[in-house]
Amino acid sequence: MGGWRDGTAELRIPGHEAPVPLLVAASYRTRTRGLLGRDGVDGAILLTPCNSVHTFRMRFAIDVAYLDKELRVLHVHTMRPGRLGAIRLRARHVLEAEAGAMAGWGLVPGARLTVDGGRG
Repeated sequence: MGGWRDGTAELRIPGHEAPVPLLVAASYRTRTRGLLGRDGVDGAILLTPCNSVHTFRMRFAIDVAYLDKELRVLHVHTMRPGRLGAIRLRARHVLEAEAGAMAGWGLVPGARLTVDGGRG
């Protein structure tokens, strides 16, 4: 299987029955844009490769999960607009969703996620 590519996919979270709609941002342009200029997100966005994010010019608070190369959750936290996140050296991907979504999905550090689609 090849590397990641921009597009849509489904995120599967252990213990959460329904798949979560996922937007994959793998190119420099889509990663740079991320959630900027949006009023919300349906599901989540996966930034890859990525090990830090910011929320400057964002319109809403987001949940951020840092993932390792095997899509295992390393850290989850909520960021308000206008913040700069820490660089996570072991992270290879960042998952973003609207604030509160990840708690609702039961997403916790140590969980290993799977993505259906999004690879070329």
